[in-house]
Amino acid sequence: MNDTPGWASPGSAPSDGRDPGASDPADRPTGPQPADQPDPNPQSPGTKWSNEQPPPAPWSAPAGPQNPAQPPPPPPPGPGWGGRPPAGPGGYGGRPPGPGGYGNHGGYGTPGWGSGWGGPPPAVKPGVIPLRPLGVGEMLDGAVSTMRTYWRTALGISLTVSIVFEIAAVLLQGLVLDDALDTSALGDTSSSLEEQTRAMGDVMRSSGLLLLISMLAVLTATALLAPVVSRAVLGKPVTLKEAWRDARPQIPRMLGLTLVLLLITAGVAAVCVLPGILVAASGSADGGAALISLGVFGATGLVLWLVVRYSLAAPALMLEKQGIRKSLSRSAKLVRGSWWRMFGIQLLAVIIANIISVIVVVPFALLGAALSDAGIGGLVDAGSDYGWTYLIVGGIGSVIGSMITLPIAAGVTVLLYIDQRIRREALDLDLARAAGVQGYGSPGTTSGG
Repeated sequence: MNDTPGWASPGSAPSDGRDPGASDPADRPTGPQPADQPDPNPQSPGTKWSNEQPPPAPWSAPAGPQNPAQPPPPPPPGPGWGGRPPAGPGGYGGRPPGPGGYGNHGGYGTPGWGSGWGGPPPAVKPGVIPLRPLGVGEMLDGAVSTMRTYWRTALGISLTVSIVFEIAAVLLQGLVLDDALDTSALGDTSSSLEEQTRAMGDVMRSSGLLLLISMLAVLTATALLAPVVSRAVLGKPVTLKEAWRDARPQIPRMLGLTLVLLLITAGVAAVCVLPGILVAASGSADGGAALISLGVFGATGLVLWLVVRYSLAAPALMLEKQGIRKSLSRSAKLVRGSWWRMFGIQLLAVIIANIISVIVVVPFALLGAALSDAGIGGLVDAGSDYGWTYLIVGGIGSVIGSMITLPIAAGVTVLLYIDQRIRREALDLDLARAAGVQGYGSPGTTSGG
């Protein structure tokens, strides 16, 4: 036991030892003693405790005369987790308190925590996004804000890309796919399993080629729009001429990146369908067709994984001025550990873009079908051939739809690249300095990471 009052219980000895010759407290008579009668068990000289001890209650020094019948007041509550810190110069962070809660520089002297533990402070926002890790809604809003603020530049680039790739898609479908593919078996209930399987394979190959053209269009638009989005993040104006001047030195590398990704995709697809082709060539047509269909499904999954893995290669190539191989490795590094997040955000952007595109394209498709020989009723016929009229009118609608949706999809991809670099490389500090934000990242301010 310690000799400090408050640790030793009232009435106990000041130490664990006992004076020799001291009697047992149980032998001491209880009750009040007459004033003229001496105590039969006087205290030993070593005992320093009085016979009258305070009641067994929390011990605090009396502040003045108190009523014996009134219970002692409860101790004052200490500062809780949600309370304000002591006011005064310095506080918890060495700064005087201000209207923001824990001082003018929230938290324990850092900005913006508000009253109590209210959350992180708002980040600096010189352009279309705040300079901190982004949420899905902020990326979509940033992409739309970029298109709305820089609509002349963004729509000019997307219109050019849409026209080029839509012409390629129309020519491919009109000159090659409509003659080489036979899908009439899908609408014929009397067709055999082999015929239906072959027709399904033709549909998947046709759809795969058109989807590949669409993906290349998005990749090209992402590369060309990356300088526009980067200027929008900094809040700086950009014209179509300035965007072209920034992108022009990287155009050859961008075309090389597109070719490399096309070869990778074609190689994966060839490897997946090669077993089915070999089995069909050996004489087993049914088994070969089944293996080809299975290979197409497998190729679709692998291509999807590669597309997400290398989806940030175009922004890395254009904004970091990297080569093709370095851009691919940078994309793989930034996506590593976040593949499902990247996939989900880009899938959401594609769904939104496709909804907008369908709203624009469907009227043109109906008009093209009405002007063709098959008529609108032929839309439900799997074997109908609309011809060039339908392809051209539908292609015009696709160009208009792509002109609107490509900046959204490309903007989300570029903002994903910026978000990943903010999370992993503190890019927000460089962006703040480039935007001219004074004191960003210094002690007492909030880092965007």
